[in-house]
Amino acid sequence: MKRLEKLYKLKKHPTNPRIIKDFKFNKLVESIKDFPEMMEQRPLIVNSNLEVLGGNMRLSAANEAGLKEIWIDEVDWSEDKQKEFMIKDNNSFGEWDWDILANEWDKEELSDWGLDFKFLGDNNIDEEWKGMPEFEQENLNPKKQIIVSFANDKDRVEFSKLINQKITEKTKSIWFPQQEIDSVKDLNY
Repeated sequence: MKRLEKLYKLKKHPTNPRIIKDFKFNKLVESIKDFPEMMEQRPLIVNSNLEVLGGNMRLSAANEAGLKEIWIDEVDWSEDKQKEFMIKDNNSFGEWDWDILANEWDKEELSDWGLDFKFLGDNNIDEEWKGMPEFEQENLNPKKQIIVSFANDKDRVEFSKLINQKITEKTKSIWFPQQEIDSVKDLNY
């Protein structure tokens, strides 16, 4: 059911994996300020707890833009359906036709509206890299790899104990000795 709701009552869904960076966030805030009517045509999708399933970035931007109310559409879906929606809603299935954008649209307007079009030229690679630190990647490839096969689950479990590493039926590879895996999910660029 589509309706206006107070912004302070809405919450970001705790497992929504979508994020937005400062530059694009600022563009979204400006977009909402310049064209608030768009929010009624694209309401936030929320569950019965008023957790946002679709539109978390617009919720943050609307808050930053100073809106007090925002259009929502409340759905009554299972937890699985909600998770599926959060991913499908944020998937970019389409692509831009860069030829039409370059020839039929105003480049400055597109930029003002938040379209990142570095692919349309006017990029000087030397300028883009000026002042960037030198970087040399350490070779992290393994020295040697082998394939180990097991006749049955008992053999897999026994080998797992022998090398003191967890090996499940879904394990595709391991390092020996065991290596610490870098977590990149919380990194911001």
